[in-house]
Amino acid sequence: MPTNSHAINDDTTVENSTEDSVDISQLRTPNKVDLSAVYGFLGARTTPDWVAAAIADLPLIIQDHANCEKKAAGTAMNLLFRYEFSYDLQRKLAQLIREEMLHYEQVLGIMNERGQEWRYLSAGRYAKGMLKHKRTYEPAAMIDVLIIGAFIEARSCERFAALAEVIDDERLAKYYRYLLKSESRHFEDYLALAQSLSTEAIDERVAFFREIEAALITSPDTELRFHSGTPA
Repeated sequence: MPTNSHAINDDTTVENSTEDSVDISQLRTPNKVDLSAVYGFLGARTTPDWVAAAIADLPLIIQDHANCEKKAAGTAMNLLFRYEFSYDLQRKLAQLIREEMLHYEQVLGIMNERGQEWRYLSAGRYAKGMLKHKRTYEPAAMIDVLIIGAFIEARSCERFAALAEVIDDERLAKYYRYLLKSESRHFEDYLALAQSLSTEAIDERVAFFREIEAALITSPDTELRFHSGTPA
């Protein structure tokens, strides 16, 4: 099961690799990514029961991961059109959209390699469980969306690390380790953007969503998804 170490190590790199290749065989896996900030930010760690269930149904996890990348790009695109007043926000969102769509292409390629057909998957409770607590007035609503985005990115990173520790498919494990670098940065970008829109410290709001997110991750969940809770 996952270790408690705060770093993922991998001494294998691919020569002449690029950071923006759709071909995952050309990607450079970082030698070490410090995840202590991610673990410190989250209110709970993924349970061993979720990891075991995910390993037992990798096709579902892989496709839901693809869905998550696509949804993240779509959410960022919606924000890009809605909040045009901030240069920093627009620039970060544009970068995020580009990166998330690249990851979506990469996961599609993994599915194709594995001969995995696309099938319908309903959305899990995770994002909805946090978004229902979003405030309804601006800029508070935008601040909450960005804080929620930070938790989604941090949780994704934590789960990539957990899966990479135990997965038998080394190619997939290396891809998850490759994703750690960008995902570990995304949550901090979201938090910085949220704070930039607020005249007050956002710590109290972050703590509020930390409790909600941790409860969604640790409580029983009847559906297995990339961000689901403990299997019921």
